[in-house]
Amino acid sequence: MKQYRIAGREPGYYPMGMTKTAGGIHFSVAAQGVELRLLFFLENDKEPVCTFLFPEKEKRGEVFSVTILGDDFTGISYCYEIDGKRFSDPYGRAFTHKDNWGDLEETAVIPKSPVRFDSFEWGEEKRPLIPYENSVIYRIHVRGFTMHSSSGTTYKGTFRAIEDKIPYLKELGITSVELMPVYEFQEVILPETVYGNPYGVDKPTGKLNYWGYTSGYYFAPKASYASGDQKDPVLELKSLVKALHKEGMELITELYFTGKESPSFVLDAVRFWAEEFHLDGIHLVGYPPLDLTGRDPYLKGLKLWADSWGDIPQKGPKYLAEYNDSFQMDMRRVLKGDEEQMKNLVFQTRNNPSDRGMIHFMANTNGFTMMDMVSYDTKHNEANGEFNQDGNLYNYSWNCGTEGPTRKKKVVELRRKQLRNAFLLLLLSQGTPLIMAGDEFGNTQSGNNNAYCQDNDISWLNWNLLKTNRDLFEFVKAVIAFRKAHPVFRRREEAKNMDYLACGFPDVSYHGVKPWYPEYENFRRQLGILYWGDYARKPDGTADNHFYVAYNMHWEPHTFDLPNLPKNHQWHVVFHTDKMEENGRYEEGNEPVVEGKSFPIPPRTIVVFMGKAD
Repeated sequence: MKQYRIAGREPGYYPMGMTKTAGGIHFSVAAQGVELRLLFFLENDKEPVCTFLFPEKEKRGEVFSVTILGDDFTGISYCYEIDGKRFSDPYGRAFTHKDNWGDLEETAVIPKSPVRFDSFEWGEEKRPLIPYENSVIYRIHVRGFTMHSSSGTTYKGTFRAIEDKIPYLKELGITSVELMPVYEFQEVILPETVYGNPYGVDKPTGKLNYWGYTSGYYFAPKASYASGDQKDPVLELKSLVKALHKEGMELITELYFTGKESPSFVLDAVRFWAEEFHLDGIHLVGYPPLDLTGRDPYLKGLKLWADSWGDIPQKGPKYLAEYNDSFQMDMRRVLKGDEEQMKNLVFQTRNNPSDRGMIHFMANTNGFTMMDMVSYDTKHNEANGEFNQDGNLYNYSWNCGTEGPTRKKKVVELRRKQLRNAFLLLLLSQGTPLIMAGDEFGNTQSGNNNAYCQDNDISWLNWNLLKTNRDLFEFVKAVIAFRKAHPVFRRREEAKNMDYLACGFPDVSYHGVKPWYPEYENFRRQLGILYWGDYARKPDGTADNHFYVAYNMHWEPHTFDLPNLPKNHQWHVVFHTDKMEENGRYEEGNEPVVEGKSFPIPPRTIVVFMGKAD
């Protein structure tokens, strides 16, 4: 029988949770009550093999502390008991009875934490530190990304399967991967506790919290996202980070907080994920203490994302960034041709503050996918079991003439053109673009805009669509490469709309169908944006090309007169979203020359012109 004993009083400060000491292990935990006990268990035993009463003299405020001396803790797991009620360690690094996704029986078991300290060989790994202006983000749900039978991965729905998809992400041009919550959350939805309810609260509702926006064990990666029979989520997530860093790619994950956590707990959790897993950033959602987190000196330089950061000052390279939901709303309205949107088009293509990043997206978790955005007028959430009353009512979508799937050629072609338009709206805007996983090959949720409980084909990516919609994938890949090649579309700071280089042209300027005469009346649906290449430098120090992006979001054709270029320069067409046979783009070196000074642009079409010397 293994022997353990409580150590005498040890001076000094220990962090919360479990800490290895010279002769054993120290435990610290916050709890409200009188008598706190530490319970040790062997294997799957339901009752403890030994218990330890926390010494009253070691208590500080509501924090209990004890050091347990011993030589061998192999096979031991632990939890706590306060005044007769057991609970898990909020700072636990791993938990038992969490290996199986959606296991109803495990909801009745209080998870215990194994007493172990894992090591990992990071080697020469280092964070890529990619500036926001050079980043292209790809947002993933760990399970849904590869769970479908078409994913071509061996360990579907796991961290390891994402690692298998790194070559695909590299081909697309992704620089940064964002993971939806990966901490140990309870996916089986239980009803809220109602005191005095004679029927109890142990029976699950029958739904799963597929997304993971709930409280959980914030210091442990989710075991059911790991592969194999012997789950090791810590090793697998660290291996994913290391593999991404080796390819020069970043990993950011979401942490959702309910607002009931103490600010110190939130700071501990954010610092832990950054330090322990070498993450490149944390996306804070829910109700975290943003002002405290954003000002934390330990987190300075780590990418931190939130809806808004208020007036926190920043100096040096940007590290705070805002999730710009207004971009999605405004640009969807631009795309469908709503009234009074040209001013919004100007603002959103230019919105790029000097003191923080601005993350833009056309689709995200909450709402329609991009394919559904052009295929449905209204949400279809009946499968959620809430009589289609849930989900956002304001999707700013347009089905292009037919609700849902169709084989009508004109509707299909219009939807494809609208998707090309949408990706140009996103990827040619300043700031940092984000693509929801699968949107690059036409992923659909069949009109469900709130698939929080859909652990099935509604939410899982169908990789067969990559073959079906290969043209869309190739278009998105080309636009990402184009953005990377031309720094005028990814400047570090917001354009000034001024000629501060005295070169005869402002850095960016706005035009109507006539050059230098922008038209912002509420009925206008066409705009030209001129980007002057002298204000952006390529890696070799040379100036970028000049570009003119003509947006005709009207259902009528319009002829644009093009701005004059310097002597011996001509406009060439790079992208033309109405050109079906060319898939909306021309290969580098084969961009056709524009004949004359005007150019007719068909309805609902974006054309990108590049100025090149003869």
